[in-house]
Amino acid sequence: MKTITINANDANQRLDKFLQKTYANLPASIMYKGIRTRNIKINGKRCQISDRLKEGEVLSLYLKDEFLEEKPLIYDFMSASGNIDIVYEDENLLLLNKKPGLLVHPDEKEYRDTLIARVQRYLYEKGEFIPEKENSFTPALVNRIDRNTGGIVMAAKNASTLRILNQKLRLGEIRKFYLCIVHGTPQKKEDTLEAYLEKDQEKNKVFIHSSESSHTRPIRTRYRVIDTKNGLSLLEIELLTGRTHQIRAHLASIGHPLLGDGKYGSNALNKGTGFDKQSLCSYKLIFDFKKPESTSDEDNSLDYLSGREFKLEDVWFVSEFNKGIMKR
Repeated sequence: MKTITINANDANQRLDKFLQKTYANLPASIMYKGIRTRNIKINGKRCQISDRLKEGEVLSLYLKDEFLEEKPLIYDFMSASGNIDIVYEDENLLLLNKKPGLLVHPDEKEYRDTLIARVQRYLYEKGEFIPEKENSFTPALVNRIDRNTGGIVMAAKNASTLRILNQKLRLGEIRKFYLCIVHGTPQKKEDTLEAYLEKDQEKNKVFIHSSESSHTRPIRTRYRVIDTKNGLSLLEIELLTGRTHQIRAHLASIGHPLLGDGKYGSNALNKGTGFDKQSLCSYKLIFDFKKPESTSDEDNSLDYLSGREFKLEDVWFVSEFNKGIMKR
């Protein structure tokens, strides 16, 4: 028999989701049977799959030890680089300047040295993340950007912050701004583009359509031309919807692909410019929180961020644009 006391980072999760995250060797069939036969209890009483866990509750598991193996004491994230660029940090979150070329999460080619692994190593070495004391939570990224895109990524240090920021993103209360260089000059100085995006998972590519279908999702991209030089334009983008490759594909669909983008642009156009990756950077965040309907302390715990703006002052391709990018 094993007992677990639910801590703050475990609270508010469904029982089944908590167990699945905590015990990788626990088959779903055994878990559901354990709940049904009262071999899994909360505070010594019968529980349901959908019960929401509360801080301080005691979970009792009358299951075989092989299903409840402890997490290893050797952590994969310790093999990641310790190099991170912190834009802002407090007790709840980190804002990080991710460099182009670094993955935010593992994929089939790179597992260990990712942004999330670097964050976990950093917090572990600071003593703010102690895996042995956590049942299911690990520091997590709130937003993600492409490998070859740079810029600000948010990381939550606790479960409450992760939940609140994910909700704020869904509600559009965290405004995301990008800088990019595109080929040509848009007809309008500023505009809000609307279209429909279809994702091809196998090709890891998206396609833009003017009409809706069962395979598409609506997208909205607002741009402003900052300057034009040598057949290129520097734009500020506000991402009104956050879909995969949205900015790259949407701008390419109106005839203005990003400089350096071979997937949605043209290698012939990029040849000789010295840009082998897209000139795109998530350079600014504005926390534009609305007054929450809930008055709970947890839901209001990040109100101190409301109205604040965080911006990168040095975006790697802006100085190149200002000097005048010419084909060699």
